[in-house]
Amino acid sequence: MNDYLIKALAFDGNVRAYAISSTEMVAEAQRRHTTWPTASAAMGRAMTASTMMASSLKGQEKITVKIEGGGPVGAIIVDADAEGHTRAYVSNPHVHFDLNEQGKLDVASAVGRDGFLSVVKDIGMRDKFTGQVPLVSGELGEDFTYYLVTSEQVPSSVGVGVLVNPDNTILAAGGFMIQLLPDAAEETIKFIEKRIQNIPPISKLIEQGYSPEEILAELLGEENIKILDKMPVSFECSCSKDRFANGIIGLGKEEVHKMIEEDGEAETVCHFCNAHYHFSKKELTELASQTKV
Repeated sequence: MNDYLIKALAFDGNVRAYAISSTEMVAEAQRRHTTWPTASAAMGRAMTASTMMASSLKGQEKITVKIEGGGPVGAIIVDADAEGHTRAYVSNPHVHFDLNEQGKLDVASAVGRDGFLSVVKDIGMRDKFTGQVPLVSGELGEDFTYYLVTSEQVPSSVGVGVLVNPDNTILAAGGFMIQLLPDAAEETIKFIEKRIQNIPPISKLIEQGYSPEEILAELLGEENIKILDKMPVSFECSCSKDRFANGIIGLGKEEVHKMIEEDGEAETVCHFCNAHYHFSKKELTELASQTKV
C-alpha cells in the first residue's frame, strides 16, 4: 500500500483530524541512513508527525523540525512541505536499546529528555516563525502534542508509531493528529479522550492493514467524520549537484583553489538523503571562475 495522508473534520466541524500511513517513507529513510531499530523509530516518529503538521500549510510552505534531547541518537532533523514531501536524518543512526517495559522500542532512551523540540515554519515571508518547547517525554508523540498545545495554542493529541523487522527494515509506520477547535463540546472532548486511551498502538493498526480512514474511524467513529482531502506522502530530497555547486561557489575563490591544489577533486554528501556528488578538477576550476571573491 502506498503511503498517504488524509485530512478530515469531525463532530460538525469542531474537530480537525489527520491520519497517515508512512511505512514506505520511513523505510526509504532507514535504507538511506542504515539506521538501527531504536534510531529508526525515533526518526520515523518525527517524520510522521512533521508530515502531518506540514500538511496544514499551503503552496511552497514548509517546516523544519529539530529535536535535541541529549540522548545518544543526537539531533533529529526533519524537513517537510505542504505537498507531502519529507526528508530526515539523525546524527547517530546506529543506536539501539532493548525494548522498554511496555515491550516497545525505547525511543526515549535514544532521544533523551533533556532538551528541546523546535519548529521553524517557512511560509515564504522574510521572517520565519519559530517555536520551541522543552521535551516532556522523549517518546515524541507526547512532545509534538505539547508543542502544539503550548506553542500554537491548539488543544491536540498526536500519536505516532514505528515497528521494525528483525533485519532492521521497517515493518509499519503511521500516526494521527487530532485537534479541538474552539466550539468543541465537552461531551465530544470526553468521547475522544476515551477513544484515544483505548486505541491499540498506532503501528500495530498499520501492521494489521488499517488504512488512515479506518484509523480515524477507530478514534472518532466513522459516522462523525467528513474526509476533506487525501494526499500521497513520500521521502523526497531537494538536493542536487547544482545546489552543491552553488555552495562551493559561495566558499570563495581562495577556498576552491585550495581544494584543487590539495585534493584535485571534491565529493559532497547530502545529510538528508546520503547522496554523493563528485566534482572533478575541471569542474572545480570552472566553479572557481564563477566565484566573486
